Amino acid sequence: MREWTYERITEDALKPTRWTFLKPAVFIVCLIPITLLVLALVNGQLGANPLEEIRNTTGVWTLRFLIATLTITPLRRITGWHGLIRFRRMIGLFTFFYAMLHFVTYVWFDQFFAIDEMIKDLTKRRFIMAGYLSFVILIPLAITSTKKWIGRLSGKRWQQLHRLIYLSTAAGIIHYFWAVKLDITRPAAYMGLFGLVMAARVGSKPRRHRGTERLSTTS
Repeated sequence: MREWTYERITEDALKPTRWTFLKPAVFIVCLIPITLLVLALVNGQLGANPLEEIRNTTGVWTLRFLIATLTITPLRRITGWHGLIRFRRMIGLFTFFYAMLHFVTYVWFDQFFAIDEMIKDLTKRRFIMAGYLSFVILIPLAITSTKKWIGRLSGKRWQQLHRLIYLSTAAGIIHYFWAVKLDITRPAAYMGLFGLVMAARVGSKPRRHRGTERLSTTS
């Protein structure tokens, strides 16, 4: 789920660099949470309610990856490390991967595909509604994350669509707030982190330059 930007990117940032060779390492790092979760499940280390632990873990990691995706742009602007943009699409797709696991855990293992019960949950429990919203928004973002879709939609429309990641992140945090009910320490921490990232994005936004600007499309 990359973001389309109109800021100038140097030729060196778009050529194969050390950032390109770091992509396999970043890919492996993104797999660590699910690997540890599977090992804990196999070894019986998920406690008395493994389903709840899987659901909670995948949900929290979805939020973490959402915020990590949003962090790429301000970090790149602040540090000048333009090669960081190469990781944004990967991290965005891992966000959807963990969101899908979180959703499947609820639909399959919790509700056993009982559509009637899921509809009741959607209408009776507001945190389920917020979770659905966050997940549904991620679907078109994941589908349109490729260069072909950028060309089909055009840069401006693609950028407008992918700004929905802000809404998905906010809905995910609200989902977390309403789900925990009593101890809101962790969701409050994610809300604060989200606010800091958004402030950094606004504060680090470069001024528009006249003349021809290069479109950032590199994954």
